Amino acid sequence: MKNRLLKYLSALLLICLALPSWGAGYTQTRYPIVLVHGLFGFDSLGPVDYFYGIAPALRSGGASVYVTTVSAANRSEVRGEQLLLQVKQILAATGAAKVNLIGHSHGGPTSRYVASVRPDLVASVTSVGGVNKGSKVADVLIGAAPDAVYEVGTGLAGLISLISGSSTLPQSSRAAAVSLSTAGSAAFNARYPEGVPMSACGEGAYQVNGVYYFSWSGAQPWTNALDAADPFLALTSLAFGGEKNDGLVSSCSSHLGRVIRDDYALNHLDEVNQFIGITNLFETSPVTLYRQQANRLQGLGL
Repeated sequence: MKNRLLKYLSALLLICLALPSWGAGYTQTRYPIVLVHGLFGFDSLGPVDYFYGIAPALRSGGASVYVTTVSAANRSEVRGEQLLLQVKQILAATGAAKVNLIGHSHGGPTSRYVASVRPDLVASVTSVGGVNKGSKVADVLIGAAPDAVYEVGTGLAGLISLISGSSTLPQSSRAAAVSLSTAGSAAFNARYPEGVPMSACGEGAYQVNGVYYFSWSGAQPWTNALDAADPFLALTSLAFGGEKNDGLVSSCSSHLGRVIRDDYALNHLDEVNQFIGITNLFETSPVTLYRQQANRLQGLGL
C-alpha cells in the first residue's frame, strides 16, 4: 500500500511539473508591456479599468505594465503620435530600450503606427481584436450616419477623456470612423504595412524591422446574458452578413503577423475583460490570454 501511494504521489508530481508555471516570473518580460485602448477607450473611469483586471494580473507575474491614454476618437496617426510620446516617456522613466505594445481594437493600428515610424523603440506589437483591414460597422456608419451622429460621438469621446483625466486630447469621431473603415484601413496599410497579411485571411510577417507581430480575437458577439453590451454587439454583428466576427471586427480583419487564434468564444468587449469581467463562462478567461501572451514574449526574450 505504501509503495502504491508513493507511485501515485510521484505521478502527481510529474504532472505538476509538466504544467505551465503561473506563479512569480510567469509574465516577467524583458521590456515593459504597454496597453493601448481602442475607440471610446480610456485608462480608467473611476473604479473601472478599460483593460479590466489585466494590468494587475500581468504585474502579479512580474511584468512591468503601463496603461496609456490616447484620444478616445481620432485618426490612427493622431492617436499614434500621442502613443509615441508616451512610449518615449516610459522608456525615459524605466531605462528600458524598447516596449511591448498590446493594442485592442483601434489600439491595434495605433500601436502599429508607432512600430512603423520608430521600430527601434518597439520589441513587439500584439493586436487584440484589431481593426487591421477595416470594419464593416464603420463602413455602414460612414454611408448612413448624419452629421448629428458624429457630433454626439465626438461629444461622448470628449466626456470620456474629461472623466478619465485627459481632457486636452483632441477628439473627432468622424476621423475615427474614416480610419476604421475598409477604405481608410487600406490607405493606412499602404503607408504602414508591417505585419499585415497579403492574403485576405492569412497571416502576416512574424517579424519586420526587428519588431515581432501577433494577433488574436474573438468570434462570438453574444456571450453572456448578464452583459448589457451583448445585445448591442449582436446587432452590430449583422453588418458582417454571416462572416465570422466579434461584433465589431471580422476575424479576418483582426489578423496581424502571427495569428494565435481568431475564434475565441468572446466578443469585442470580452477581449479586454469587459463589462467588469462579465464574459463567456465557457471560454478561457481574457486575463489568462494576456498572461499567456506575456509568457510567449518572455520565451522570445522580449
